[in-house]
Amino acid sequence: MSDDAPTYGFDTLQVHAGSRPDPATGARQTPIYQSTAYVFRDAEHAAALFNLQEVGFIYSRLTNPTVAVLQERIATLEGGVGAVCCSSGHAAQIMALFPLMGPGRNVVASTRLYGGTVTQFGQTIKRFGWSATFVDTDDLDAVRAAIDDDTRALFCESIANPGGYITDIDAMAKIAQEAGIPLIVDNTSATPYLCRPFEHGASLIVHSTTKYLTGNGTVTGGCVVDSGTFDWSASDKFPSLSAPEPAYHGLKFHETFGPLAYTFHGIAIGLRDLGMTMNPQAAHYTLLGIETLSLRMERHVANARKVAKWLEDDPRVESVTYAGLPSSPYYSRIEKICPRGAGALFTFAIKGGYEACVKLVDAVEIFSHVANLGDTRSLIIHSASTTHRQLTEDQQKAAGAAPNMVRLSIGIEDADDLIADLDQALSKATA
Repeated sequence: MSDDAPTYGFDTLQVHAGSRPDPATGARQTPIYQSTAYVFRDAEHAAALFNLQEVGFIYSRLTNPTVAVLQERIATLEGGVGAVCCSSGHAAQIMALFPLMGPGRNVVASTRLYGGTVTQFGQTIKRFGWSATFVDTDDLDAVRAAIDDDTRALFCESIANPGGYITDIDAMAKIAQEAGIPLIVDNTSATPYLCRPFEHGASLIVHSTTKYLTGNGTVTGGCVVDSGTFDWSASDKFPSLSAPEPAYHGLKFHETFGPLAYTFHGIAIGLRDLGMTMNPQAAHYTLLGIETLSLRMERHVANARKVAKWLEDDPRVESVTYAGLPSSPYYSRIEKICPRGAGALFTFAIKGGYEACVKLVDAVEIFSHVANLGDTRSLIIHSASTTHRQLTEDQQKAAGAAPNMVRLSIGIEDADDLIADLDQALSKATA
């Protein structure tokens, strides 16, 4: 792109980035390329693709034209150099760590994470010989103290699930930089419309595209986005990217691909060997969702503010965690981290504890009781008995999912209707 090329706004990029009219048919919408494999021009072309000397399509476990458009669109919206899409948000987390970790290595992660992530990091990754240390990311001294010679990344969420807490990404990035390791930010709850972690010093971003990016509760997916700014050769901590790769005749990814080293590794090694592939139909649904991302997020945020304020003023409610309320300890971070709003995910505590929470989720009519977030529909769940059930009570409290708390994902319906539904359900739950 030339230096005098126009700089497009977010609303334009969410519709156009990465896509062009189909050259064969003129189709304006990105087609679903439902193909397993792609014909090579000749033997020389095939060899160049397999040697990573030329970019193109080989086999849909690695690359697919529909998925490629989605990867470019998400990378563009996040301000990154490249992205790799995969089958789910959990797959994206493993994909993100895969080039960085090795037996005996660890990741330092926030205590305020989605319960499934806590389990994945606290239990499942041990099978790879990796480990995780969980710390309160508001205690920066504790974060620094948790990092040791085997730490290969810091991990946090921009807007933490379930409590809606906003992380001081700048402070975390500074600690990561001092330690010579990347900061990975899960930007699922914020989306690039509300938060741009790379502008605050993050090196990598992960998404569950299942949530707000798709926005309609139809398909699962994940994405890893690379800023292209981390120097993988500055130390010997990341041999997968800086040292010779035996599977490619000694090719050094960082030396060969520069800022795109991490992205190329994610495709050529990560997808090749882990096989966590996004299917083209899922990519198509997510592309459709992203076209209206800014419009939806504006409504999500406006509704969340109104519902959270009503809940805070209700005598049947003990507390509300929404960072968009002036009473929140995270309110001061909005202007810097999420200038367009604090998202639409938060929890509230009900007088009556665990039993009242269970009654509440059984009594709602508009809210859907599902294990998901980021849908156009408003969603409700009691995290302690579902998504965070596998955690101890102390872990639940640390994650913002105490037994007396209910998580809301506020949709784009009429806010007054949502308030009326919560009102009648609270009456039944606290009778």
